[in-house]
Amino acid sequence: MSARWIDVAGSEAVSDTTPLGVEIEGLAVVVVRCGTQLYAVEDRCTHDGESLTGAAVEDCQIICPRHGARFCLRTGEALTPPAYEPVRTFAVREENGRVLLEEPP
Repeated sequence: MSARWIDVAGSEAVSDTTPLGVEIEGLAVVVVRCGTQLYAVEDRCTHDGESLTGAAVEDCQIICPRHGARFCLRTGEALTPPAYEPVRTFAVREENGRVLLEEPP
C-alpha cells in the first residue's frame, strides 16, 4: 500500500526561522525548513504540552517557547531538559512548489 500525501501549504509558507503550524487528520503538526530540508514534528512539547508553532529555530532544533526545551528536527529527540521524551516526527516533502505531509498511520 502506497503512502498518501496531503498538501498542507505552498513552499513559500515555510521559512528557516518560523515554523508553520498545520493540522493533518486532527493532529497539530509544525513544519520547519532547515537549509534545503523540510522537517515536520508534532506541535506539542513533551514536557508540558506547549505549542511549538512560532517557536524559535536554531541549528535544526526547535526550541519550546515556554521553558526552552530543544528538540532535534531530524529525529524528534529531546536534547535539553526539562523535556526528556522525543516529539513525534512525520514524513514531509516538497513537490511543485507545495509542501506535502505523509498521512499519519
